[in-house]
Amino acid sequence: MKLYSGPVSLFSRKVEIALHEKGLAFEQILVPFTQTAGYSPKNPDVLAVNPKGQVPVLVDGDLSLYDSTVILEYLEDAYPDPALYPKSPAARARCRLFDVFGDEVMLAPLRFLMHRTEPKPDDLERWHAKEAKAREAEPVLAGHFAELDRALRSRDYLCGAFSAADIAVFMPVFWTRRLGGPSLRGHEALAGWYARLGARPAFAQVVSEILAADAALSAPVEGAFGD
Repeated sequence: MKLYSGPVSLFSRKVEIALHEKGLAFEQILVPFTQTAGYSPKNPDVLAVNPKGQVPVLVDGDLSLYDSTVILEYLEDAYPDPALYPKSPAARARCRLFDVFGDEVMLAPLRFLMHRTEPKPDDLERWHAKEAKAREAEPVLAGHFAELDRALRSRDYLCGAFSAADIAVFMPVFWTRRLGGPSLRGHEALAGWYARLGARPAFAQVVSEILAADAALSAPVEGAFGD
């Protein structure tokens, strides 16, 4: 099994956590990336599989897949033990909704913070314009944190037992903190969940790899991981 991944790719790292949680051996192929040029020029092996030219791309035998959610669902079908989705159709559907919440709902405002790991341009007016958009997005992310906190007040994990929903939502929460967004202060249930996941070996390994990649590739972010 091969996974084409990016050193600071949220969706690639989501798949890596799932692979580690399932105990599946895989070859990690890191696609070249810089904060100034991104993934340009794009990897030809990735382009051959994904018409969007984006990682992650999973190759398992003669099957090649893209899109992190499709990959996680394939892994569950092909390698069901340990399970990352609940058994009942209704519970699985609720789990998938959390995946959509992480991948799409939270990502929409989070995108406005992503310039913060890039080097500041010579045109500081353009930088300040991006920061203004980021400041508008931060209260939206804080609202999502409050929503997640409410969902977690009576449970350890989003779908009862640990599941793919926790992997999917952990990534934008981690990314928000990495990019100097809202803190977890005042959200005790969410903070406990975040710490609980961070202590799992799969999450700890991937987080350490992201931080190492940031040290080599990214500009420092003021307020990152602030309490």
